[in-house]
Amino acid sequence: MAGYLDHNATTPMHEAVFEGMQPWMRSVAGNPSSLHRFGRLQRGAIERAREQVAALVDAHPEQVIFTSGGTESNNLLIKGLVAATGAKRIAVSAIEHMSLLEPAAHAAPDCVVDSIAANGAGQISTQALEQSLKADTALVSVMAANNETGVIQDVATLAACGKQHGAWFHTDASQAAGKVAVSYRQWGVDAMTLSAHKLYGPLGAGALIVDSRLPLQALLHGGGQEKGLRAGTENVPAIAGFGIAAELALKELAQRAEHAMALRTRLEAVLARMPGVTIFAQQSDRLPNTVQFGVSGFDGETLLMQLDRAGFAVSSGSACTSGKTEPSHVLSAMGVADELALAAVRVSFGRDNTSDDVDAFAQALSVIVDRMSNSAVMKAATI
Repeated sequence: MAGYLDHNATTPMHEAVFEGMQPWMRSVAGNPSSLHRFGRLQRGAIERAREQVAALVDAHPEQVIFTSGGTESNNLLIKGLVAATGAKRIAVSAIEHMSLLEPAAHAAPDCVVDSIAANGAGQISTQALEQSLKADTALVSVMAANNETGVIQDVATLAACGKQHGAWFHTDASQAAGKVAVSYRQWGVDAMTLSAHKLYGPLGAGALIVDSRLPLQALLHGGGQEKGLRAGTENVPAIAGFGIAAELALKELAQRAEHAMALRTRLEAVLARMPGVTIFAQQSDRLPNTVQFGVSGFDGETLLMQLDRAGFAVSSGSACTSGKTEPSHVLSAMGVADELALAAVRVSFGRDNTSDDVDAFAQALSVIVDRMSNSAVMKAATI
């Protein structure tokens, strides 16, 4: 997968994760809620994974609620808290993933959602947070690291600010976990979202790390699994794989970060020499594996397709909604002009990428930009 440079979207499953999931997919039967030994084996796998996931983010295993992924975790947190408390107002940052913005918008008909502004560097300041807080703000949610720009937030400071105003504080750490150090305890948050497939685990597994004092109403009702917050027979293979991925991520954290940073630095050095290229949030503290840039005068979706034809998988900074291409809401929140936002491309490196991948991508990008530029010049000359 030399040309795969889209690890913030999803990561290939680690070979050790795949191997560790096999027994639970093939040779070990049993329902985790059953009392016989087959059920106890399944339950043991879940509890082992709970310990592994908790260790990755410096939390207590009892605080880990397994879900189907980051989207469900965000929905459970937002909708569950609003339903349990009757909250009339919550505050979320303007740069959140849609898996949080959408449930916030649909939490309850009478629940007001206040947007916390980001600055031009993609950061959420305490001043911006305080300006968004009202006397009846029940919850604040600010992501730990942005999936597009890679900008890392000062979660501990923001959490302290929010809680001083009497609000619960949640952070979506789906992109941060496994790339940088994450600490539920030291950050002082009340809830945290995680996703297995962002850190070389399987699709279909995630977690909400939650303080037992935080009031939540379940979205799914049935057998009362996961402390009554997530009914349904657990996906044991995926949960076991999540645990293994979390353990590997913790063990290899420094090595992965150093490797990714070297690749990012190499690519940014090349981009800096290309005319018309803007690296978004370049001066901000960012995930070591993430580079989002725009090429002035070009369409990001077109560049993406051309790069795909050249063998490189990257993401565009724009989103397609109802057939209409819109600029990234993250870049718009940062004050980036629509034209440049629509030219955005995100590169996100992984553990198996090499410096040769960086050089090959940079060469392909340069050729594509030159070809498209010459084509545009020739077209203009014939008009």
